[in-house]
Amino acid sequence: MPTNFLTKEGYDKLQEELEHLRTVKRQEVAARLHEAMEGGELIENAEYEAAKNEQAFVEGRIQELDHLLATAQIIEENGKGKKHDVISVGAKVTIKEGNYEAETFTIVGAAEANPRDGKISNESPIGKAILGHKLGDTVKVETPGGTYNVKILKVG
Repeated sequence: MPTNFLTKEGYDKLQEELEHLRTVKRQEVAARLHEAMEGGELIENAEYEAAKNEQAFVEGRIQELDHLLATAQIIEENGKGKKHDVISVGAKVTIKEGNYEAETFTIVGAAEANPRDGKISNESPIGKAILGHKLGDTVKVETPGGTYNVKILKVG
């Protein structure tokens, strides 16, 4: 089974979502299904179809979260407890590409990635490229749109 890297915060958030789906959402969908079944002809009942679709989505998400949490490896955010000389999952990194402004982000697992929140995946082109590199290194990043270099300004 592949490992899913998660911060403690990300793990807890997914655990809360799973609990909510199991305890609250399942009951809500079951109630909708029950109401729709009492609504007459099931073949032409749009509410029944919508409730069945939502039920399938909820059950699928529960399975996905079960698997994700079962294979999760908790990482230390901001490289806590790790040497700051080599970039690894959980490290907070500042890089600069050419004449653009420097960018700071935390490297997290794919399930937790959210670039708007400053969290990029270890599987993204930048994440893959800089893993294992050190402060001061210039690293080549290969993307579908082309190749460019970034300089690692800060690791910590």
